[in-house]
Amino acid sequence: MILCFALGIANMFHLHWIILFSVVCLISAFVILFIEIPLLLRVCPTSPAFDGFIRRFETNYMRAAIYFAMSAIQWISIAAKKTSLIAAAVMLLIASLFYALAGVRGQGFVGSKTLGGQGVAQMIV
Repeated sequence: MILCFALGIANMFHLHWIILFSVVCLISAFVILFIEIPLLLRVCPTSPAFDGFIRRFETNYMRAAIYFAMSAIQWISIAAKKTSLIAAAVMLLIASLFYALAGVRGQGFVGSKTLGGQGVAQMIV
């Protein structure tokens, strides 16, 4: 997430249509933030449609799919211009592979109470 955010900002200054890919990279950073820290869905004012979209990615397979999609978009950016967005593409692909591997091995997703896993609803109320 931090890499997507940093590279999204760093590539905003190209006078090329790579700017579109950097904006997508920035958006990906915020999507990852909300996927990985569910507490933010309770704290930040978001729409029910956005909440529903983020809640779809609770399983390892769905997380692997969204990370792979975000990675594919950044790989396509190579066609426009070779930039540092390749690093974001590689890291998102690695994250996707690890989530897919966890899904294949049958490992359940383990959430942290600190980041908004099980029990956060009781802590807030």
